[in-house]
Amino acid sequence: PHLPLIMASNAQSKGGTPVPEGLVRPSLSIRLIRHAESQNNQVYRDARFLFRGGTPEFDESGWNAYVDLHRKADPGLSEIGVQQAQHLADFLVPHLKNQASHPVRIISSPMKRTLETIRPTLERLQADSNGTSVCNVIVNAFYHESEGCHVKEQAVEGMNPQEITELFKDATSDLEFTGFPLETRGWYVHGVGAETRSQSEARAAKFYTWLCEHLDQQLYGSAERNDDVFDAGVALPEEEHECEHDLFTPKTRKRRTTLLIGHGDFMSLVLKRIVAGFGHVVETEGIPHRSAFVHFNTAITELEYFGHGRFLIMGVNSTPHFAPSEYSKLRTGGSLKDGWSFIVPPDAFVLDAEVSIGFQDELEQHVREQTEALKSLYLGGTSEKEISSAAAAGELSVEEVDGKEGGHPAVCIVVKRGLQVAGCAWYDESTGRISDLVVRPSARESQVGEALINAVRAHARKLKRSGSILVQPRNLENKEFLVGELGFQEVDSTIETGKRGDVHVEI
Repeated sequence: PHLPLIMASNAQSKGGTPVPEGLVRPSLSIRLIRHAESQNNQVYRDARFLFRGGTPEFDESGWNAYVDLHRKADPGLSEIGVQQAQHLADFLVPHLKNQASHPVRIISSPMKRTLETIRPTLERLQADSNGTSVCNVIVNAFYHESEGCHVKEQAVEGMNPQEITELFKDATSDLEFTGFPLETRGWYVHGVGAETRSQSEARAAKFYTWLCEHLDQQLYGSAERNDDVFDAGVALPEEEHECEHDLFTPKTRKRRTTLLIGHGDFMSLVLKRIVAGFGHVVETEGIPHRSAFVHFNTAITELEYFGHGRFLIMGVNSTPHFAPSEYSKLRTGGSLKDGWSFIVPPDAFVLDAEVSIGFQDELEQHVREQTEALKSLYLGGTSEKEISSAAAAGELSVEEVDGKEGGHPAVCIVVKRGLQVAGCAWYDESTGRISDLVVRPSARESQVGEALINAVRAHARKLKRSGSILVQPRNLENKEFLVGELGFQEVDSTIETGKRGDVHVEI
């Protein structure tokens, strides 16, 4: 078969000759950077100490009054944030001058704290540029923080392009704006209050789609030069002396590099999509993240982009611009005491059992994976992939293939707590048998097993079945759980369809 073809850089293939993809994998260097500490970050940090946040003596009314008094819609940097931005510039300027091609691509949120975070880096790079533009800056209105720009739930429209241009007058002349509703109005002029969770999720999908398209154009689109897009995993003979961990020494080939200056929570929403494409889980209204990425102020997450939505995550939440001796002063905003645990949903959201019924191939992929894992772990069963391989080799009978008994499809009944499968059962609609039933050990003292059996009963009644539900325990532990916890009984001569070793429960 023909391998897909890509265009190699001049350094690897003269004249851009097509090369099989397996030989050359060009990529772009990407850095996601959280803003430096803002004045609002400082407000919350001070409130935590003043009102005993995270302790039994927490003064919630005092906290709320203090935050309402001091919080701003679009704050600039705190004193510590200004220092962090300078330290970030100390790191980025020599790195970008010596190892990134020009112009460096910078994508920034329109919020003041992100613009003030990257401005020292831009000003220093521009001062050493002899008048030429060394950075292309795109201010993207889709990349603002979750909840938007507001004070006490009242929307504030934020800065407009003219105000941002003035802020950057000594930093760059190569400035573009994307996603602004009107040239003369602020980026949040459409807002009607604080952005909701579902609106943040929808915007994250919008920005992720825009970002991949923008990066694809950088990687594949026509450009004045392409010597800065190459396979960084392959060293030329003249590069053998170079150390990939040295971030400051000049490189023989400089790479096309993009920096994204953003915000802690919204960066996490975007990173979920980078990790899983559109296969991630969207958080519903009122429910915070079940999993999230945490970043210190000015922390850097390093990515490689290979085109068409393909990323490698090379490093997360690093602060190489801070010496360990400065951590206590400068590494802010990324610990549990900074409130990140509050974006993890409480038990009320994840412990409510949800029952779903469907054929195995109709279940969501992450649910299918968990049911197969539970079956393999606690019943000594075989995974779907192992079953398929064994069936192809003629090692299994038809009763054991694809969750079917006697050639009839079995429905899978699943009890979930949040995203976690707590228990599952496979019920054959034609025979009235459960082929397998398994509950996580940590959930066996809860109502998960009972919820499973009740769901099977309800499904059997819907099919107009009567009598007993039968199951053949896989092992002693499984039998003890079925009989001791779920009320199953061993079959006797009155159960005509029963087999030796079966247990049953009445429908």
